[in-house]
Amino acid sequence: MGDMMKYTLRFLALLSAINALLIFIRPGDRAIKLLIWFPKMIAAALSPLLVVTGLLSALLGITKKDRILAWMGFLGAGLAARYMAEIPDGRPQFASQLDPEKMAPLPGQMDGKVDFQPDLVLAQKPNTAKPLLADLWQPSPGSWRSGLGIIYSHGSGWRVGDKDMLTRPFFRHLVEQGHTVLDIAYSLYPEADLATMVSEVNQAILWMKKNSRALQVNPERVVLVGGSAGAHLSLLAAYAPQQPEFQPPGESGDKTVRGVIAFYPVTDMQNSFAQTQDQGPQGSRLIDNLADALFNRIFNLHPAPKATQGQQGSEYENYLVNLLGGSLEEIPEIYKMLSPITHVSKNCPPTLILQGSDDVFELAPATRHLHRALLEAGVPAILVEYPHTEHGFDLILPQISPVAQAATREVDRFLAQMA
Repeated sequence: MGDMMKYTLRFLALLSAINALLIFIRPGDRAIKLLIWFPKMIAAALSPLLVVTGLLSALLGITKKDRILAWMGFLGAGLAARYMAEIPDGRPQFASQLDPEKMAPLPGQMDGKVDFQPDLVLAQKPNTAKPLLADLWQPSPGSWRSGLGIIYSHGSGWRVGDKDMLTRPFFRHLVEQGHTVLDIAYSLYPEADLATMVSEVNQAILWMKKNSRALQVNPERVVLVGGSAGAHLSLLAAYAPQQPEFQPPGESGDKTVRGVIAFYPVTDMQNSFAQTQDQGPQGSRLIDNLADALFNRIFNLHPAPKATQGQQGSEYENYLVNLLGGSLEEIPEIYKMLSPITHVSKNCPPTLILQGSDDVFELAPATRHLHRALLEAGVPAILVEYPHTEHGFDLILPQISPVAQAATREVDRFLAQMA
């Protein structure tokens, strides 16, 4: 083996091993967390390929008697395999919280065809009179249907993003299980406040129930699903259907739902405010500036309106202050009202929570708190927490990502129970 080939193979093996190692890195510094968020998420999604790449490198190293290549290959393969092996199975929780006889996924349809209708107008947005749009995903005509209606709310921090955002593989899978999916484009800040966003989720619930016959959906079998900010809105709509601030103007009707699925949700606004205040600049000026630039770019924070003149701190630290209209000290009742944990009671619907332990926004502790509160209230609740896993894990390469596929299996089990 020539020197050029040897060093090329070593470089590729080293790159594979570094990516596998990245999965297990959990820095304490907020800026570094933001900077490695996407690389870490991609590395986790590619873990099956890292196993294969590492084993091939190790085999070549043994064959060519290159110990460095062999050891780097074994290191990369071993770390990636360990990550995959640690992905938990939620079946024991399902057996204890729900009906163990109904844990198998529904039969679904065999042809794999879906009926996709984009940009349906559900209603007029209350504060702008713009149309509230949604995409409708249904089984093809004549296909088996579960009778389950799913309303999905996307993530991205309440101020960016849209429907049809990296979710097509997930929706196609749900439709192939016989479910109907309504993917809503709720209003974003600063066009709307959070209470208005929840009211639009409620508007979608009312629309689906009113049109249940045409959709072949059981109006008693509507399930809310969301990721991140969308999961927060879904939890509020599910847990507080009678909250006055969350009511669609001029609309009435039954807004209760059969269940709710929350991917890495914000569950406690008071806790989230404390997180943003506690995670200011910690490292070098350059790293902090790069992280702030990335955060501002992702969440479209330039220009960002200021809730209070003369605010100090980064956009990250002022994120909730701007979004909610003040600090926790100034408007504690708003933070409380907009926290799903506040509305936990025995009347909450069954809940499935899917959370990464290494969430860049440190949501895991508050999510565990919500899970405990639900169980104490007697609500069937399942929390599946994925080790070494980042925020947004279900959206990156779901066709090969082990954790995205594991989460989809948990969703299938939960929806089988709801149907």
